[in-house]
Amino acid sequence: MKTRSMSPIWLRGRRCIADMLADCRGIAATEFAVIVPIMLVLFFGVVEFSSGVAVDRKVTLIARALSDLTSQTPPPTVQSTSASILDNDLQNIFTASISIMYSYSPTPVKATLSEIYVDSNQKATIQWSKAAIIAPGATQATLTTSSHSPNDVVTPIVPSTLLVKQTYLIFSEVNYLYTPTIGYVMKTAVNLADKAYARPSQVVCVVYATPNPTQPAPDPLTGNPCPTP
Repeated sequence: MKTRSMSPIWLRGRRCIADMLADCRGIAATEFAVIVPIMLVLFFGVVEFSSGVAVDRKVTLIARALSDLTSQTPPPTVQSTSASILDNDLQNIFTASISIMYSYSPTPVKATLSEIYVDSNQKATIQWSKAAIIAPGATQATLTTSSHSPNDVVTPIVPSTLLVKQTYLIFSEVNYLYTPTIGYVMKTAVNLADKAYARPSQVVCVVYATPNPTQPAPDPLTGNPCPTP
């Protein structure tokens, strides 16, 4: 009785394996399935981080705009050493920055404007402070109570180069919670914040004048006296 040789079966098996390895059909789909997740992570990551950088730049622009506009408050006369600012003026200054955040997430921007006095001992204290909520798309900013109060000592947060004795600073702070539109890579919101300082450009100080009828009228030549603690 003859035994059937296994060589043809082995050859057929080897040929099938060779044919399978040589068959390139579907390789593009396989590569696509492997590469797509990586490409999506890179694409959405670039979109989310670049948007975050752009919004952070807007936050910086708002901080600078607020301090610059307040520091340019005009005096009542050329001889005046101080300028007065009212709630209406502050609201207009806060409102002017709404367009800076236009087209971005409707998350409200929280902003604060303060005036700081640096005394002869280089101690910095708050003279007045006002905050506002700036909602993108709104027609007007909403004034709110500031976290700073008059006579609060803020020397640690003022750069040493700005601690010039017996001078005033306009100090602005801006906070914005950046929430990624897609959230594919950045899963959580990021708080963006910035601050800016400016010196009154036309006067010695900017006095916050509350609309109080019992308050004494400012001197027609010098305006309100610059307060010192």
